[in-house]
Amino acid sequence: MSEGCTHDCENCASKCSDKKSLKEELNAASSVKKVYAVMSGKGGVGKSLVTSMLAVTAQRRGFKTAVLDADITGPSIPTAFNIHERANTNMYGIIPAVSKTGIEIMSLNLLLENETDPVVWRGPVIAGAVKQFWTDVAWNDVDVMFIDMPPGTGDVPLTVFQSIKVDGIVIVTSPQELVSMIVEKAVHMADMMKVPVLGIVENMSYFECPDCGKKHNIYGESHVDEAAVKFGIDAVAKMPIDPKFAKACDNGEIEEVEGGWLDSIADKLLG
Repeated sequence: MSEGCTHDCENCASKCSDKKSLKEELNAASSVKKVYAVMSGKGGVGKSLVTSMLAVTAQRRGFKTAVLDADITGPSIPTAFNIHERANTNMYGIIPAVSKTGIEIMSLNLLLENETDPVVWRGPVIAGAVKQFWTDVAWNDVDVMFIDMPPGTGDVPLTVFQSIKVDGIVIVTSPQELVSMIVEKAVHMADMMKVPVLGIVENMSYFECPDCGKKHNIYGESHVDEAAVKFGIDAVAKMPIDPKFAKACDNGEIEEVEGGWLDSIADKLLG
């Protein structure tokens, strides 16, 4: 080990004899072929909505799909899929919940005594829980897994990228001017972790009048195409402001939502 060692083995270019991989082993009873992380530089942009809809799209296309909810302190995935029971265990590990259409889901909410209990944990404990969702859950022959990340570029995103072999990232953003800087932070983290950014979704991009069909830019002009060009991202999607999204998530009916807004992203991820 060199004197200037940073102990960051995952991103170290040296050939130190002590260098080791930080990747965690998948549960022995599991099979997961592809993993995509859905992240945002800030909260409140609809990251969990996009994660859910990408999972629904993949399942509809015939892929066995799973969602790992890494947003430990703000888990909303179970509600969107109308899953409220506690997770079970067997000799192979923790058994993920299964949605109405067959999507496997693991979230901390499925392990709490009451799903409304707050998670008042420090960063290392939260990061450890995310690792356990990979190592201790018996994922059943999954073709594609989507990881719903917490907002920002802190402990949990770092843990996910260091511990799990992530095949690509989808960034979720919104139309505000601040977006370019926020997206840039997420892109730079992806570069640091050597994970490709495969797509960018601008949520709340516009509102389409149900009477005349005219599109209105409620939050200002879209900047997602400029950001995509700047960072070399070739798969772009724009999702509208639509009350039915919030209603579907609140009522656990995300699998009922129809629409092709994310098709370009799904084409990129699923081939």
